Amino acid sequence: MEIQKNQSGQTKCVDMEDLEFINRLAKTPLTAEEVYTFSVRLCDNEVDRDWERFDETALSSLGDLLMGKSGIFDHQWSAEGQTARIYRTEVVREAAQVTAAGDGYCYLKGWAYLLRSEKNRDLIAEIEGGIKKEVSIGCSVARSACSICGAESGTCSHVRGERYGGKLCFAELREPTDAYEWSFVAVPAQRNAGVLKRFGQENGELAQLKKQAELGKKYLKQLRREVVRLAMLADDGLDGETFAKAAERLEEPELLALQQAYGASVNKRFPAAPQLRNFAAAEQGDETAFLV
Repeated sequence: MEIQKNQSGQTKCVDMEDLEFINRLAKTPLTAEEVYTFSVRLCDNEVDRDWERFDETALSSLGDLLMGKSGIFDHQWSAEGQTARIYRTEVVREAAQVTAAGDGYCYLKGWAYLLRSEKNRDLIAEIEGGIKKEVSIGCSVARSACSICGAESGTCSHVRGERYGGKLCFAELREPTDAYEWSFVAVPAQRNAGVLKRFGQENGELAQLKKQAELGKKYLKQLRREVVRLAMLADDGLDGETFAKAAERLEEPELLALQQAYGASVNKRFPAAPQLRNFAAAEQGDETAFLV
């Protein structure tokens, strides 16, 4: 996240529009002199350190969910740790910036307020001095989709952080269902802000999908080994290590085609020895066919 002020070293002036938003959350109407406001970059659509990101629609939904949510420290859920509250949000687009996924960059901006009290005096000074800067949000989402094939993340063979046909693989977080809080942290997951992501309890269907995905990965691993084995039998000059690395990038259809092709070559090169009785030799009384 990024602390944003109108002028360096100066607090933002609270206008009537801001005060109206703030007083919708306050039990007792507050004046401009009683509150301190600042804006934060809560989260964005850039791929983070966990190879995950929110899509733009999710950012907009998070903005609605974070309205009125309190700010705490290090995601420690305590009533005493509540320091500030979000009173307005907006998705901001930066046309000149492009994400690692290749699309336009945007982020969720939040406006927060806290009371000008003796208790908050040091915190206000730390915000003004740039000490308290990074934030992270706590939320849950309904879906985590693979950026390559769109399947539920973890149920396909694509690996986060790898590229397929020049396209980066990551998990796209969609359909936020809740936002718990936002918190000042030391090191956020997102490079520009920070996101603490939490998923709901796994249902039976998702658990089954994950089990099937593990079986699929095991099957592909065995299939790749078989293709490499057949290829080396079919061609003595083949570099097995290089071919094995190439096979790691192939999916089931290509592997099955290679298995069939190399299998046919191996059968031609190493035909099976006949194990049936040589009837012609037997009829002539030649017993050499049975000598071992």
